[in-house]
This record gives sequence, structure tokens and C-alpha cells, in this order.
Amino acid sequence: MARKASVVIEKDERGFYAWCPELKGCQSQGDTLEETLANIKEAIELYLETLPPNERHVLLSREILTTAVEVNA
Repeated sequence: MARKASVVIEKDERGFYAWCPELKGCQSQGDTLEETLANIKEAIELYLETLPPNERHVLLSREILTTAVEVNA
């Protein structure tokens, strides 16, 4: 069954860093955005394999929203 997981990606001088807020400690990195997305997808799938089905459902049922706000700086 296909599910969606939230992913946050940051870029710095060394490349990209990604993590999944629903799955504590599930993170990855890469040199390019495409590599990072592939790596975090693999990390999420491996993480989910370690969980019982009912726990997967609970964790992936959380709704996480991200946005940006304008601030005076």
C-alpha cells in the first residue's frame, strides 16, 4: 500500500540534508536534490519495515504542514 510521508530538506554548503518528521531519527543526505530524495525514500521504507503495520498506520496518519512566513530581519 502506498502512503505519503512528510520530508523536510535543507541545503547547505556540503549538499542536502533530509528528514521525516513522522519518523523520529529517520534522516538522510545527498550531494544533489535528486540523490537526497532517493536516499530519504529508501531510508523511510527501511524504517517502516522495522515497524508493525498498526504502528506504521499511526505514524503516517499524522498531518504535518509546512509553510513560510515573511519576517522583518
